Amino acid sequence: MKLTDLYASLENDLNVIEQELESSVTSDHALLSEAAVHLLKAGGKRIRPAIVLLAGKFGDYRLDVLKKVAVPLELIHMASLVHDDVIDDADTRRGQLTVKSKWDNRIAMYTGDYIYAKALTIIAELNDPVLHQALSRAIVQMCIGEMEQIRDFFNTRQTVRQYLLRIRRKTALLIAISCQLGAAAAGTPPAVYNRLYRYGYNVGMAFQIRDDLLDLLGTERQLGKPPGSDIRQGNMTLPVLLALRDTAVKDELLREIERIRGSDGQADCTRAIELIRASRGIEEADRLAARYIDKAVGLLEGLPDIPARSTLNDIARFVGKRNY
Repeated sequence: MKLTDLYASLENDLNVIEQELESSVTSDHALLSEAAVHLLKAGGKRIRPAIVLLAGKFGDYRLDVLKKVAVPLELIHMASLVHDDVIDDADTRRGQLTVKSKWDNRIAMYTGDYIYAKALTIIAELNDPVLHQALSRAIVQMCIGEMEQIRDFFNTRQTVRQYLLRIRRKTALLIAISCQLGAAAAGTPPAVYNRLYRYGYNVGMAFQIRDDLLDLLGTERQLGKPPGSDIRQGNMTLPVLLALRDTAVKDELLREIERIRGSDGQADCTRAIELIRASRGIEEADRLAARYIDKAVGLLEGLPDIPARSTLNDIARFVGKRNY
């Protein structure tokens, strides 16, 4: 089963969101439009728009309002991907050429900036300072998370706590506010949208941990990019940090990481991946992701028992076990 199958009941409304996304990134400037639409057509799970709509089911569900939250949140996610691909020097994403690879770094950076600006323009149509403030804070935190990741490239001494704070900023916050703002825009009380925020935060943390695991366990066909991309660029993810605690592999893994560091991103990571897979790091990271999912599911129990709650439960369970 695919993640998109879990929110099939939203298909018609998500089709509207997809049309709005394309319309929002199309401009009079041909190159900007071409680059932005290229990114959009590469696809994606659209988990953030789906969560906005599901959260909106707990209140006064109005697509004309909710789309002005769902579209900006997905645009912010898309913009961050364009910038990530420049930082990571990534040639492919989801099996497609990145904007950076198809054009160049300058076009990619300005495309990302353009998409960010479009997101802010759309949400400004809603006259609610709470929405604007939450979105602005999330963008600030995402930028800090990216800077921290760059700072800690190949830093094998960083702590698990540093890693968790980084993914909170880079990934979990945007999923959390997708829940929060979808519900808030639908007029739910703070008790509901704050609980949904915490649900989204926990799902987001598990989502990123699973993503980091898949980078080490998946195939190029599954990932749409070569496995081991994180370690090749120096991103020390949770499975790596936990593997470095395993005395059976620590010394050789450190030597492999140092070798990769000196290769200017061209190293074969096969041995490093083998060592991480043979360590306790994979199992321990998977257990932590499962704990975040259990917290997310537990938070749903305090919400009204409507079909959307069941779908959010299924999404959480799926995220905890996803293999692509």
